[in-house]
Amino acid sequence: MASDLVPLEQHRAAVLAACGQVPRRVVTVPVLEAHGAVLAEDVVSAVDVPVCANSAMDGYAVRRADVLGASAERPVVLPVTDDVPAGRTDLVTLAPGTAIRIMTGAPVPEGADAVIPVELTDRRTDQVRLLAEPRPAAHVRPAGDDVRRGQVVLAAGTLVDARVLALLVSVGRPQVAVVAPPRVTVLTTGDELLEPGALPGHGEVVDSNGPMLVAALREHGFPAVRARAAGDDEAAFERTLTELVEGCDVLVTTGGVSAGAYDVVKAVLSRGGRATFRGVAMQPGKPQGFGTLEAADGRRVPVLTLPGNPVSAMVSYLVFVLPALRQLAAHPAGPDAADRDQVVAVADDAWRAPAGRTQLARVTLHRGDGGWRLRLAGGQGSHMLGALAAADALAVVPAAVEEVRPGMPLTCLLLHPLATHPTSSHPAPEQESRP
Repeated sequence: MASDLVPLEQHRAAVLAACGQVPRRVVTVPVLEAHGAVLAEDVVSAVDVPVCANSAMDGYAVRRADVLGASAERPVVLPVTDDVPAGRTDLVTLAPGTAIRIMTGAPVPEGADAVIPVELTDRRTDQVRLLAEPRPAAHVRPAGDDVRRGQVVLAAGTLVDARVLALLVSVGRPQVAVVAPPRVTVLTTGDELLEPGALPGHGEVVDSNGPMLVAALREHGFPAVRARAAGDDEAAFERTLTELVEGCDVLVTTGGVSAGAYDVVKAVLSRGGRATFRGVAMQPGKPQGFGTLEAADGRRVPVLTLPGNPVSAMVSYLVFVLPALRQLAAHPAGPDAADRDQVVAVADDAWRAPAGRTQLARVTLHRGDGGWRLRLAGGQGSHMLGALAAADALAVVPAAVEEVRPGMPLTCLLLHPLATHPTSSHPAPEQESRP
C-alpha cells in the first residue's frame, strides 16, 4: 500500500468518530410519521390489547355447561338469540341455555365462556345443532392476551419498521418521540455539469450523481434533496455552502476533492481545517474527505465529500455515507451495514485486484448450488454507469488479495433487494479481465 493511502476501515472509523460528536435531533411526531425512525423513549401501552375478550373463530358463543357431552352422534340444540359481528360495540349478554352467533374478532358476550366453530354446527340462525363439546375457553382471546395496559411494549432504540408501527398504533399512542433521520442535501460540483434532462455537448456532462445519491438516500429511508450543481468558482462555492447548511443536517458533495487545479471543494474546505482530505486505499473512490460546518443557529453539520466519478460516488456512499447516517439516526444495527444489505457469494470469474487496496467490484448475482454466486458486471472503470446499472452488488475484495479466483467467497454489498431477482440475476454482460 502506498504510504499516503489509509485503509478503508480506518477512514470509515474516522468519519464515524466525527459524526459521533454531532448531537442527535429528537422530535415528537404523529405516530404514523414515525415509520423509519428510531424510538427515543420507551413506549407504554395505554390499553389492553385486545381491549376485551373476542372470538378467534366464526361460530357460536356458548356457556360450556350448556353443551357438555355434545357430539356428532348426540348434538346439543340451542336457540340462537343474537348475532355479534366484528365491530359491534354494545354490551351483549348470553342467557343460560342459549347461543349467540359470533364472528372472528367480535367481542365475546358476557356469560359466554367458549366458542364452537361454525364447522362443528349446522350453521342455522334460529336454533343451532352443536356437534362438539368445547374445551374450557375454547377460541376465546382474553382481554390483554397480547399486551397489558401499563406494559412497556417497545424500548428506546427500536427501529420503527412496519411491524413496530402496527404495535404503536394498536396500543393507542397518538404521537411518539423519535430520533429524527438526518436531512441530507446533495451538492455536485463542476463547471461541466448540466441539469438533468439536458443533452450534453462537447466537454459537458449531465449531473447524474445528484439524482443517483438522492434516490439512494431515499431508498434507505433518509429525507434528501438535490441542490443545483455548483461551478468551480471558490467564492461562489463558499456562499453556496453557507446557504445549504442552514437547511440540512448532513451535506454530501461530489467532485472537486482530488489534486486538480480546479478542485474547489478541497480548496475551500481545507481552509481553517474544516475538512480533512486523504487518499483511501480502495478502488474505486480513492479521494475522500470529511469535516463539520457550523450553521447560523450553532448546529454542527457533517460534510462528506465524495469523488466525482459516478461509480466512485455510489461506492463511497455505501461504505462511508450510509454507515454515518445510520449512526446519526441511532439505527440499532449500528454503523455497519445490516445483514440484509449484504450476502456472501462465490466467484465464477477470475480477475486481478489492485495490490494493497480494497476493491469494490460491480457484480451480478445468481443462485447456484449451495447459495449465491457472482460474475463481473462488465467494465469496471469508475465512470461506467452502464455496468453499475447492470450490477446487483459490490463484491468486496480485501486489500491483501491480488487475484480473485473462481470458487473464492466474497462479501457483496447489495445495490438492490435480492427479492427482485429471487432465482437469477441479469445476464452477465461482456466482461473485462482487469477491473
